[in-house]
Amino acid sequence: MKRIQAAVVGASGYSGAELTRLLRGHPQVRSPRLFRLGADDAGASDGFRVNGGAAIERFDWDAIEREHFDILFFCTPHEVSRELIPRAIARGSRVVDLSGAWRLKDDAHRAVYGFHADELDAASVYGLPELHAAEIADAQLVASAGCYATSVILALTPWIASGLIDVEHGVISDSKSGVSGAGKTPTSRTHFVEVSDNLSAYSVFGHRHTGEILEQLGIESRHFQFTPHLLPIPRGILSTIYVRAARGVSAAELDGCLREHYANSPFVRVYAAGQLPEIKFSLHTNYCDIGFAMEPDGERVVLVSCLDNLVKGAAGQAVQNMNLMFGCDEREGLQ
Repeated sequence: MKRIQAAVVGASGYSGAELTRLLRGHPQVRSPRLFRLGADDAGASDGFRVNGGAAIERFDWDAIEREHFDILFFCTPHEVSRELIPRAIARGSRVVDLSGAWRLKDDAHRAVYGFHADELDAASVYGLPELHAAEIADAQLVASAGCYATSVILALTPWIASGLIDVEHGVISDSKSGVSGAGKTPTSRTHFVEVSDNLSAYSVFGHRHTGEILEQLGIESRHFQFTPHLLPIPRGILSTIYVRAARGVSAAELDGCLREHYANSPFVRVYAAGQLPEIKFSLHTNYCDIGFAMEPDGERVVLVSCLDNLVKGAAGQAVQNMNLMFGCDEREGLQ
């Protein structure tokens, strides 16, 4: 098989740097070309180099055209992806976008980004391999799933699809992320002094990943509450999800449902009933760890999902999507 020629646009951010590291170690990928958007890029102060001195070039459409890349990865802000990707698609490139520019189908959910629907919104495939592997394999544009959204969707999908929980009673997701989830550009909220020895909630009733979760789970907003928090750690996500089991459902049924659903998913690890994941076990991996505990009366259930926001929540998931798009083993370059 011919080795894949890839380019990373926006390689100086946290996700871009992580993606570069993974692609450089991928046995089916030639050394990727790295591009930045301009002098105001988040990595400007780093001399435009990442991961052992790899140079990052200024983005240039002529360079893209000359090289004939098999795939372009966009680690760019939503509005930049929205501007650049249509041109890349028109040139025949296959694209994995790590922003939220193309993830949403519903106009009401898309409005949180301020975008109007166009033809690429319908054509894009939501890039969560455990749910949409067949569509991803044939796609020209894959919108890689968000980090928080991945942790919640993977945890809840099997139970909701099987009718094992009472969604109308309400689903609450209390999710916490390391500071790298906010991106590389510093803000007053992400300075060390603000984050250290602190824990804070943010974007209550307004986080952009909420729409992804609702669309992919097929539930109504009135049945779901998502509250994100900022942890004083560099990376990692832990989502604690509170649900009520459907009448008569046992812990054994809940456990069996998770295991059956993810039996052929190499990057989902289901813990034994009563054992709960921790962030430290999924750090620097492409795994999403899922576990739950059920109260003795058999009604209330606490579901916990952990992943690394820069790997399974971003760069690793992008590589997993690429593997599907080019017929590689899903695990290539990720173990």
